[in-house]
Amino acid sequence: MKLLVIEDEAELAASITGYLTDYTCETAATFTQALEKIDMYTYDCILLDLTLPGGDGLRLLDMLKKEKRNDGIIIISARNAMEDKITGLTNGADDYIAKPFHLPELAARVYSVIRRKQFSSANVVEQHEVKIDLLSKKVFVEGNEVPLTKKELDLLLYFIGNKNKVISKGALAEHLSGDMADMLDSHAFVYAHIKNLKRKLTEAGYGNYLKNVYGTGYKWEV
Repeated sequence: MKLLVIEDEAELAASITGYLTDYTCETAATFTQALEKIDMYTYDCILLDLTLPGGDGLRLLDMLKKEKRNDGIIIISARNAMEDKITGLTNGADDYIAKPFHLPELAARVYSVIRRKQFSSANVVEQHEVKIDLLSKKVFVEGNEVPLTKKELDLLLYFIGNKNKVISKGALAEHLSGDMADMLDSHAFVYAHIKNLKRKLTEAGYGNYLKNVYGTGYKWEV
């Protein structure tokens, strides 16, 4: 799962990314940096400060919603005015948390937004014989636990959350490594994670839903 933390306070941004280690986190400290990131990439959840050098965070929210993006959006702001809350939530934000906040609460809200948008608010995701407990981060096939690495679990959730859609190798690389994907010479690490994921699921007896779409990418087909 991939997050974008749009926050100009460097210490707070570092605290957030240091705490949310279950996610691939990218950061943007200014309006311009945030706009560049949003133009280039998609995210499972965006943490959006409203007061940014170079522009208002609400403008970014408007842009995201005009483009009909599906990124989850949580506003994190010291601007705790009721008007800002109403404007943000009315214009498409999924949640609003005022500074200062506790990091465990922020983590719970991020989890809740992603779960709601991608998995219909379920804590357990089931795909025929495959079951994923989102809280414990455990995967079962035919009732037997399948030990997956963090990256393999991330891939599995990404595929199931986008079932029956072809996902390009570039999109998978971006999802796994964020903006570092642009610096890589090949997608060998993507192939390695997918190979290991398929092997573990196949050995456990799953229904071979993960398909290689020749020359394009992969698809979880059900």
